[in-house]
Amino acid sequence: MVKSVQTDDDDRNVIRRGWRLHSNGRTIAQGARVLPEERLSWARTISIGAQHVVAMFGATFLVPLLTGFPPSTTLFFTAIGTLLFLLITKGMMPSYLGSSFGLLAPIGAVTGFSATSGEDLDSHAMALAQGGIISVGVTLALVGLIVHFVGVRWIEVTMPPVVTGAIVALIGLNLAPAAWDWVKAAPLTAVITIAAILITTVAFRGMLGRLSILIGVLVGYAAAWLQGQIDFSTVAHAGWVGLPSFHAPAFDLGYLGLFLPVVLVLIAENIGHVKSVAAMTGRDLDHLTGRTLFADGFSTILAGSGGGSGTTTYAENIGVMAATRIFSTAAYLCAAVIALILSMLPKFGEIIATIPPGVLGGAATVLYGMIGLLGVRIWVENKVDFSNPINLNTAAVSLIVAIANFTWSPGGLQFEGIALGTASAIVVYQVMKAIARWRGTDPDALVESLAEAAGPADADAQPRTRPDPG
Repeated sequence: MVKSVQTDDDDRNVIRRGWRLHSNGRTIAQGARVLPEERLSWARTISIGAQHVVAMFGATFLVPLLTGFPPSTTLFFTAIGTLLFLLITKGMMPSYLGSSFGLLAPIGAVTGFSATSGEDLDSHAMALAQGGIISVGVTLALVGLIVHFVGVRWIEVTMPPVVTGAIVALIGLNLAPAAWDWVKAAPLTAVITIAAILITTVAFRGMLGRLSILIGVLVGYAAAWLQGQIDFSTVAHAGWVGLPSFHAPAFDLGYLGLFLPVVLVLIAENIGHVKSVAAMTGRDLDHLTGRTLFADGFSTILAGSGGGSGTTTYAENIGVMAATRIFSTAAYLCAAVIALILSMLPKFGEIIATIPPGVLGGAATVLYGMIGLLGVRIWVENKVDFSNPINLNTAAVSLIVAIANFTWSPGGLQFEGIALGTASAIVVYQVMKAIARWRGTDPDALVESLAEAAGPADADAQPRTRPDPG
């Protein structure tokens, strides 16, 4: 159970007034935590920030590589988004806003980009995808405002764990064919990448084990280089210092059906992030949920406006905090500054862009599977009962709709597997729940009523104590 700890006004305005030094700034006592409003010495804080950059790096760069978006532009907007996130959450919510994998499927559906085709991303298609990203950001920001003033309870009622788990799972499973397309381009490189990720995960402890995706990509990249699969021609022509390339968005209402369901995934990720940080710091952080959602939404709007991928709070950085027990938002400020500097090194961005399809396919195979199983994890952690036919059918219908990529195109709008699967999860659950309650066949309601009925009976059944005749 998370213990609620009250903090004073100074602690809630960390960025405005600065971070207080933890102990002597050099050491952390056994079992102690460096809280969000605290920091170590700046040298140590910068080093922790660098760890956060490394932790988010592999997954954050994979999104633009898989979608054809400029990697440096995406990194630039993750840095700007993280700075804004820290400002909006008043420096009390540690997080890095990395690239969202939830947007991979709708972006791919709009652009038709394939890393194996050898063709550049169509400029107009990219602009339309950016418009979809902006629509996600606007909706998420509005949800954040509502949650801030109304509370988060209405989300929990609309999307209980069985629904959120299904939505997260179907995103990853819907992407599976894309991973196979990249693997087919260079099977040996893909297998080497997958093997490196899996072995790193179990062969190393601490930070190295948590950086398995990044290490796997590096190993796969080396294997691809030895096989002559990498073209460095663009690196030689790139400058050393310069702003990333920016791209204006375009809008088509017909694509809204592809993008808006991703809002539900981002809501689930952000709420999960708040709960995770609360559990690790021993604080009740529910009052920051609305700010967290709004900040992520605003960051996604900015990213879409300039040619970056949408953003989300990053589980990779939760792992760093769990390993180090350092929750200082000063470290995330340093991480954002480091990422901003890297985004202004064009040669660095071009090197990242040379990662070949085989490496992308290997990493995507693992990551897409992880996304799918994150949904299963939500079910497990919340003890979702699949003997209840309402839960069973909610998951069953939504997953098949997404995996088979059902498509519906009414009046010029386009709804595909993720959109229809998400809608199925919500509608099937709510409709079946309503009918079951009306007919008195809801298993959960029956258990509750039996428990209530058994309570008084059990009390009456207890033997009465007689007064001591003394």
